[in-house]
Amino acid sequence: MNTIGKILTLTTFGESHGPAMGGVLDGMPAGVDIDLDELQCFVDRRRTGQTTGSSSRSEQDRVEVLSGIWQGKTLGTPIGFLVRNTDARSDDYEEIARCFRPNHADYTWQAKYVVRDPRGGGRASARETVARVVAGGIAIQALERLGITVQATVCRCGGTEPGDSAAVLERVMADGDTLGGIIACAVHGVPAGLGEPLFGKLHAQLAAAMMSIPSVHGFEYGDGFDMADRRGSEVLDLFEKREDGTIGTVTNHSGGIQGGISNGQEITMRIAFKPVPTLMRPVPSIDSEGNPVTLQPRGRHDVCVLQRALPIVEAMAALVILDNYLIKKTNVL
Repeated sequence: MNTIGKILTLTTFGESHGPAMGGVLDGMPAGVDIDLDELQCFVDRRRTGQTTGSSSRSEQDRVEVLSGIWQGKTLGTPIGFLVRNTDARSDDYEEIARCFRPNHADYTWQAKYVVRDPRGGGRASARETVARVVAGGIAIQALERLGITVQATVCRCGGTEPGDSAAVLERVMADGDTLGGIIACAVHGVPAGLGEPLFGKLHAQLAAAMMSIPSVHGFEYGDGFDMADRRGSEVLDLFEKREDGTIGTVTNHSGGIQGGISNGQEITMRIAFKPVPTLMRPVPSIDSEGNPVTLQPRGRHDVCVLQRALPIVEAMAALVILDNYLIKKTNVL
């Protein structure tokens, strides 16, 4: 389960403290203009050290395209790429090789695989998402050529509005604690007809993509859970014929998706991130033998991931939308 997509597929590889992270993006049509400098700028948005409370791990995240793009255009062949790891400190993780950190994947990966790479969380680390951002950045440029744009914003941080988050983060950092929050994402310009009925519904694919991001614990699209407290008459998206002759809806409670298929309206969704589980203070736990231990704060970790997660959310949304655009091209002559 290291691959996402049907026609446009991404397979990622690498561990947090291995030589590199990387991926193979296959199914991208030939002849798409790709600006590698623009791609690097997109990947840079995920880097550490740019916001309060981000990890001090200083990775440059330089994208190395190995195949599939020549003279700024896609070739229609697999796009292989690497992002090398240059600032790993594996000694920080000697303790967790024999202990389980609460709310991390240490215990569950051990239960599934019997062996695991404890350095920085191995493949369970959010370091893996750099490969998604590279591939998603390529997909975003392809979508822009089609008039489709993706934008994510922080709408809640630790239960407060974004404008109040700086002061809250300072207090939380002083306590050795962490914060979660909510990211909103909107996709503009999506044509009607993307998505598959029943088990391939567009919102289900988007939910699966978002829920695969480390620390994500919730997803909703359109009015989401608020709809559960409303009357049907209050959330009907009535149709209208517009001046340009196209059909649209007066409102967008459905978040741009009806019956699992895009209806031409803006696609809206909200993604909930849990607080980072690594605290910079002693935490009680157990070792692999079940003996009680106290985990001491070590390593370099985010206090809040929201700002760094914005390009990850945009990347995953772009991969799903472009994949479904390509699928729709195969449905009709």
